[in-house]
Amino acid sequence: MRSQIRIWFCDFWPYFDPGNNYFINLFKKHYDVILDDSNPEFLFFSVFGFKHLNYFNAVRIQYIAENLRPNYWEADFSLSFDFEEYSDRNFRLPLYIMYGSIANLLEKQNDFTESDLKPNFCNLISSNPNANFRNNFFKLLNSQKHVDSGGVYLNNIGFPVQNKLQFIKDYRFTISFENSSFPGYTTEKIYEAMTSGSIPIYWGNERIGEEFNTKSFINVHEYKNMHDVVEHVLELENNPTMFSNLLLQPWVLPTIHKNYFEEERVLNYFDNYVFKKKKYVSELSQNKRKIAAHFSVIRKRVYSKILGKSYCAIQ
Repeated sequence: MRSQIRIWFCDFWPYFDPGNNYFINLFKKHYDVILDDSNPEFLFFSVFGFKHLNYFNAVRIQYIAENLRPNYWEADFSLSFDFEEYSDRNFRLPLYIMYGSIANLLEKQNDFTESDLKPNFCNLISSNPNANFRNNFFKLLNSQKHVDSGGVYLNNIGFPVQNKLQFIKDYRFTISFENSSFPGYTTEKIYEAMTSGSIPIYWGNERIGEEFNTKSFINVHEYKNMHDVVEHVLELENNPTMFSNLLLQPWVLPTIHKNYFEEERVLNYFDNYVFKKKKYVSELSQNKRKIAAHFSVIRKRVYSKILGKSYCAIQ
């Protein structure tokens, strides 16, 4: 007989569907899942609101899809980019696993002709004016050879791109910079470029070589400065042999790739740690959570005024 769990989701991004998402579809394979928004045993919450602070009698799991550290004032467990396990309270779950499977990365042709080359040079899709490192690199590369920018920010093609994957599949290179840098912070950006057959120019996670084959893309962390990166991109662009050799490299190597796509890996963590904490939260603990919730709201709003950022994204 399968075990039953009562779960709920809150404070995720717009259009997040509590009834149809990565987590609930995964858990349904092993558990009888009941969605309970009033008295869940396990509450999954993200960084885009405060509703989670009202659930005092649930085991709280914080899902972090931004470059933020886990907040154990508010959460019992966390799913984040961090390699640090924080005494088994944190589970590393890179964002790109939500976007497909390892099979998409393994399906790469092993021979190329000139007819296989993409018709366009390089692209960027960005909506964040505060990602200074990415914005400066785009301007530098664009000053040497035109880069098509199809995002809301720095747009130079006359319209914002509606279908990102459809757009980047026609480019030899894609600027795949994260919004910021931190060890382990790997979003969907490099994955989408790879699965579209476009060479990522990547910056963000300095330990990216523990996930992907750094010989298959341009790892900005390996260069002294952005001028050296631009010089190498242009060298590849002007040398078909060098470019073809880069294309022939597999995106992932069995010797270095930890299979973050493996569902059993995720389920084992929940079985061994999270779901074992299925117990009633004492009245004393609930009162402590109420006090912590009060100060968390104040802290985030103060930080938002100081930093000029959305308070719900400040941890």
